[in-house]
Amino acid sequence: MSTPHTATGSRESELAGFIEQLVGELQPLELQHNEAFWLANTTGEARHEAESARLDAAMRKVYARREPYARLTRLRDGGPLADPLLDRQLTLLHHAHRARQLEPEMIERQVRLEKSLESRFNQFRAELDGERVSDNRIADVLRDAEDLDLRRRAWEASKQIGREVEQDLLQLVRLRNEGARQLGFSDYYAMALELDELDERELFELFDTLERETDPLWRDYKGALDRRLAERFHVGREALRPWHYADPFFQEAPPAEVSLDPHYTGKDLVALTERYFARIGFDLRDMIARSDLFERPAKCQHAFCMSMDRGNDVRVLANVRPTERWMGTLLHEYGHAVYDGHLDPSLPWLLRTQAHILVTEASAMLFGRLSKTPAWLSAWADVDANELARHAGPVARAVRQQLLVQTRWEMVMVNMERALYRDPEQDLRSLWWELVERFQGVRRPVGRREPDWAAKIHFSVAPVYYHNYQLGEMLASQLQDHLLQRVLGGGPDAWPRYVRAPEVGAFLKRELYTPGKRLNWRELTRRATGRELESRPFVDELAGRGLAG
Repeated sequence: MSTPHTATGSRESELAGFIEQLVGELQPLELQHNEAFWLANTTGEARHEAESARLDAAMRKVYARREPYARLTRLRDGGPLADPLLDRQLTLLHHAHRARQLEPEMIERQVRLEKSLESRFNQFRAELDGERVSDNRIADVLRDAEDLDLRRRAWEASKQIGREVEQDLLQLVRLRNEGARQLGFSDYYAMALELDELDERELFELFDTLERETDPLWRDYKGALDRRLAERFHVGREALRPWHYADPFFQEAPPAEVSLDPHYTGKDLVALTERYFARIGFDLRDMIARSDLFERPAKCQHAFCMSMDRGNDVRVLANVRPTERWMGTLLHEYGHAVYDGHLDPSLPWLLRTQAHILVTEASAMLFGRLSKTPAWLSAWADVDANELARHAGPVARAVRQQLLVQTRWEMVMVNMERALYRDPEQDLRSLWWELVERFQGVRRPVGRREPDWAAKIHFSVAPVYYHNYQLGEMLASQLQDHLLQRVLGGGPDAWPRYVRAPEVGAFLKRELYTPGKRLNWRELTRRATGRELESRPFVDELAGRGLAG
């Protein structure tokens, strides 16, 4: 008869043995899944989607086993372990197992729906005037076209996927809620936040604060933008509708005073990205060789970064064109990639990943902003100094405006998703437009009763994720402020040095990337910046009170 493990050393020994066995089972499954997922997104082939779904379900079922969860609960209830790495792994394993304590049939139903929705989004091409067109084509129309009927048709076409997926997405939401309630949570949204080490009350207090602090900036910006759009399209401001803006969801700021696209036309954006990162201490050559960066039929139209093996195999999927938008996207995605590629390889496998989604988003956003930054345009896009001087003010405003537009859009998404999981039976079509009108000030189309909310891919394939973009932006501003002021010493030459300084890469490797998941995101933020996550650096940047770029 076995005796209970009561001594700390005995508990640590038991946990170490458990982890060794679990990782031996999970590691090959994760690698196979990642390969299948990558092929599904780069080819659109059903066989890879099916294999990805099978392996995803298999991994979830490993965490769903009852006896290991009970064992982990017993080990956790014994108090903190003396070994901090083991103690951290115990916390993460307990969260992961708790989230999956569902019957295999429930897991399989969820995975089937998720993979089906993902495949439909990946292969979706809007139909515009009888032609199947890419997301890039829709973006071109909404940015450049003066024909209002064409703009409206393009905007409506971008939402066609919503009607295709709405019912299956609602079924998936109900399934996720059913599973969460079986585990003792009020709904899936609340469960996902708690097990991801986030506090729902704190999160929404933060968003409420951001709404209040950005309202004056937003009213000024949106009023000026609407006046310009009304003048451009020869309509009254009250006649403006979603298709008058330059993005299907108004999550990106329309070109205002100056377009940056001409500065990227004709340039090899991939080579430019490689040269920039090399200058600050990151070698992207192997990552770029493994990536899939240009448009192709049936390929996923969205961009993402993926660590295949928690090691050296890091890849980016993109659909690059020589525009400022895609320059920013490449910098963003390789901002994820350098994080994944510089985790401490000696960390235990379970800790060899980012501290938190919001931290990797902060890394990506720190770099993604640079495509609009005067210092970076001068150093890397070869913009003439005289021309840059003429456009310095408008370009700086464009950076702030983009962050402001993103912030208001993220308020829509976060509030919509919480409401979706609290009550998926409510009138979500109307609620979507109520939130759009409240936070973005965009009027709903007269008489429209379509599931426009469901056209946003994140509700289907990245649940309870969107708040991390806003938290990531806040942390990016805090990191940027720390780098400029503390690491580079501030002063008028801080920005020109910032976009070339190896000290930037060295700091990020040492303070942000190397620790992996050994620290939780709060501890890592304090370690890297010397303070808790704050809204002030971000709001200062929106208001133009930070250091100019």
